[in-house]
Amino acid sequence: MTPFIAILIIILAVAGVVFYKRPLKKTRLPDGYRDLLTQHVSFYRSLDEAGKIRFENKLKEFLGYIRITGVDTPVEDLDTLLVASSGVIPIFGFPEWRYYNLRDVWLYADTFNPDNYSTVGKGRDVLGMVGEGPMQMLMMLSKPALRRGFADTSGKENAGIHEFVHLLDKEDGAVDGLPEALLQRQYSLPWLNLMADNIAAIKAGKSDIPIYGSKNKAEFLAVAAEYFFEQPGKFKQEHPALYELMTKIFHQSPPVADAPAQRIQTKQESSHSP
Repeated sequence: MTPFIAILIIILAVAGVVFYKRPLKKTRLPDGYRDLLTQHVSFYRSLDEAGKIRFENKLKEFLGYIRITGVDTPVEDLDTLLVASSGVIPIFGFPEWRYYNLRDVWLYADTFNPDNYSTVGKGRDVLGMVGEGPMQMLMMLSKPALRRGFADTSGKENAGIHEFVHLLDKEDGAVDGLPEALLQRQYSLPWLNLMADNIAAIKAGKSDIPIYGSKNKAEFLAVAAEYFFEQPGKFKQEHPALYELMTKIFHQSPPVADAPAQRIQTKQESSHSP
């Protein structure tokens, strides 16, 4: 623990914030995990049996190197599974991918202030964020927002997926909406052009992509990814060109409704069994 984080924890503790620790290493998923995943994670529910087993294995791997800590709230089994699912869904098309730029996820009892991370007082309007500087390896998420993202299966928003897509975008060193670590070079210019066109359409009120996606290119990628994974069938219908390029970014076609996923197989994946 760095001195900065130690001081921050002391400050939060003095302010009445309680931390609930989870073990750093997990070799098994919580009891009843299949029922919880089936009930709450539509992505998992829509996979075939082989896909579900692979998803479960990636959850176990994720929880083996990512620590989830509650800030003034307990981390229940459902929260553990939803945080892990938020991380696994965007990388499901990459068999060997790990989040080397993340060690801890802090789960907050409510929205929080982005400047002092407080859950009381003014300025508490943040649902999630990826840490910078001394907080580099940390992600912060609102527990209600996390749960709401998975509960609303008719929506286009998922705070957990949003923040993990920012982490993927950050892998090349810049959170700029162009995930060079994921996207093959020949698709970079088409993607930049398509982002610009769609951001303009959002600002003109001619797109059903949530307005926050027009803030900048980084937010467009994260917001579009929420829609892509939450409502893949509708997203494909409304935004076919965008959908096609996003399958190139994430190396997968998300499962639609309760049908098995029809994923794009990469060269890397072809040598691995599901």
